[in-house]
Amino acid sequence: MSPETQHTLLIAGRAILGAPFVIGGIRHCFHFPHLAQAIAGRGVPAAGFVLFLGTALQIFAGAALMLGLYPLWTGAALIVFTVAASVMLLNFWSLQGAERISAVNAWWANISIIGGLLVVAAQ
Repeated sequence: MSPETQHTLLIAGRAILGAPFVIGGIRHCFHFPHLAQAIAGRGVPAAGFVLFLGTALQIFAGAALMLGLYPLWTGAALIVFTVAASVMLLNFWSLQGAERISAVNAWWANISIIGGLLVVAAQ
């Protein structure tokens, strides 16, 4: 594979991996009260503040990932965010039936995203 093709694929991969973080963070802004309530319901103290910090991290780190800025730190920050969000919101261990299956599937999707972030961080 030529270096130009590798570079193009890397740029496309970063854009595809970073965009859902940016879009998700922007969407948080439109559903902030509901999300803060859901996080508070999981026992997280200062849920609004935690959500604000997570949303800011999600948007800025996602954009930095897309731009290729500080890939190691950006990847690490988004891994921490993904793990924290998964633990707070995808509590499949306390669910049953179709709800549990859906949460487990989302958990594994997040594990895949973490894998992609590790690849980007290694660049």
